[in-house]
Amino acid sequence: MNMAPATLQASAALDVDVFGLDRQAKREWLLHGLQSLTRHHHAHCAPYAAMLDALWRGGSADSLEALPWLPVRLFKQLDLKSVPDDQVLRTLVSSGTTGAAVSRIFLDAETARAQTRALTRIFSHFAGSRRMRMLVVDDDSFLRDRSRFNARAAGILGFSNFGRDHLYLLDEQLQPDWDALAQWLSKAPEEPVLLFGFTFIVWQSFVQAARRDGVELRFPAGSMLVHGGGWKKMDEQKVDNAAYKAALSAAFGIERVHNYYGMVEQVGSIFFECEHGHLHAPAYADVIVRDLQDLAPVENGTVGAIQVLSLLPGSYPGHSLLTEDLGVIHGEDDCPCGRPGKHFGVLGRIRNVEVRGCSDTRTVPTA
Repeated sequence: MNMAPATLQASAALDVDVFGLDRQAKREWLLHGLQSLTRHHHAHCAPYAAMLDALWRGGSADSLEALPWLPVRLFKQLDLKSVPDDQVLRTLVSSGTTGAAVSRIFLDAETARAQTRALTRIFSHFAGSRRMRMLVVDDDSFLRDRSRFNARAAGILGFSNFGRDHLYLLDEQLQPDWDALAQWLSKAPEEPVLLFGFTFIVWQSFVQAARRDGVELRFPAGSMLVHGGGWKKMDEQKVDNAAYKAALSAAFGIERVHNYYGMVEQVGSIFFECEHGHLHAPAYADVIVRDLQDLAPVENGTVGAIQVLSLLPGSYPGHSLLTEDLGVIHGEDDCPCGRPGKHFGVLGRIRNVEVRGCSDTRTVPTA
């Protein structure tokens, strides 16, 4: 099978260990690959080419920081794809609030495959390759149409591959079935469980619901929760990461809780939280933090807008995106967990920008 240069780039990226490159090797590796993707999308996506020609003089760059980027909200306003319509395997949409525009991300077969492999490799690095029994803290009603996904459905489908004997805990009103959970746990009371859900849904429909209903359940030793999808509603309730983890431990005895940072515009390029509470950039992705006023790169330890880079998007120009999230890079190659590369934190949404629908909201049907 002949693969396009962008697909070859994504495939080659996955031949590198998840955290297997030193600082200089990674910068050279990413710069070469991202330059190739920029040229590819310039040649195959006319709106992207017009923007590059007008704003970036064609997109040439001699450093990661000089690479052209797109504001992430452009995917709400334009259909940006670098493959013919008949090669689009799946269209992902963000979980927009009612009446809000949603991002549309077009995946061909090879890009979808590369993103799935990337997610598998990242998750396995942190959690191991053993497939545990899996509890999904969500409902399964919106997984029935697999040709068009929103962010929640894509996340659930992606992570569900890492578990077995799945139980979906919630009904369509996001209410838990505690009896079903107790029965499910009783079938293998000593086996660790992998729990997955979106940050606010886990809080509202699992932790707070257990308090409301007077439920007392203890999960087997070694169980772990993986969650993501934004902290906006958690911030409103004044619940930070430490309090979140403490609540899971107190309510269910779950000691291993890992957050991740990702977005539908770069599915597969997730940044996973280590044992010390830091988010990490894998070998084929990176982050840059930019000043909120002039968008110049800032030094580590300085808060700014997060830019995300990824070698995976071959079917759409999502390889270099400026998000609407605030973050800070804590350091590089010096996290106590020992993993090389940048480790960082996400501090919330940038004020005075359009609120993007996150995975912690109810699903809004799309035509």
